[in-house]
Amino acid sequence: MAEYTCQSCQATFLVGADVLARFPGWTPRFCMKHRGGKGSKVTSESAAPRDPNQPVTIQRLPPGRAWGSKTFRSTDSDFDSRTPEEVLERFSNGITDGVFTDGGCTPNPGPGGWGAVYVQSNEIVWELKGGERLTTNNRMEMTAILSALAQLPSDAEVTLFSDSDLCVKTLTLWAKTWKSRGWKKKDGEIKNLDLVIDTYELLCKHPKVKVQWIKAHNGQRWNEYADALATAGMRQAR
Repeated sequence: MAEYTCQSCQATFLVGADVLARFPGWTPRFCMKHRGGKGSKVTSESAAPRDPNQPVTIQRLPPGRAWGSKTFRSTDSDFDSRTPEEVLERFSNGITDGVFTDGGCTPNPGPGGWGAVYVQSNEIVWELKGGERLTTNNRMEMTAILSALAQLPSDAEVTLFSDSDLCVKTLTLWAKTWKSRGWKKKDGEIKNLDLVIDTYELLCKHPKVKVQWIKAHNGQRWNEYADALATAGMRQAR
């Protein structure tokens, strides 16, 4: 075991010798509490178009994000502490073109965040993120889609991916019927009706945009990136 000092809280922490041997030249800088958490300094571009010819700058991190004798994976409890930079370092598989959106809330209801990223040929064109102090998961998911559509030109021909099955079915299967009935369902209320109306109306103004469901947390690079943006937005809202 080797001892290090956290650059955020100045506390000492230990890293296993087996881990250090796997990553020659790596010097751990943060304890687990501040690794990508509230204490670390995380930066992410927000609400501004990115020059597609400008390469993405990422912080080099050790593969697998290992600490002690454990290697963190997508299913671990600290899943939502990853930064966008860490996602770029760790993941390379998946769809390389499209708009990816995500939203979340912890607890639900509670502070929430949303994120969206547009990529072409595996390069970021633009990215967005935001948050609210009191909201719900579903509102954040739909807000991410609405914000992404608002950023796209009306003639954009692109697939927008969301891991919210509810949002995708709302926009592609149910909203048209609800609108024809005066925005009413046969039974019950339409939850988050304000966002549903705004998002559907904006989607109709983007006839070449296809909305498609994508499985969450399955290692697809840009879906994971959108999730990390949403988490960053959530942190800012708290």
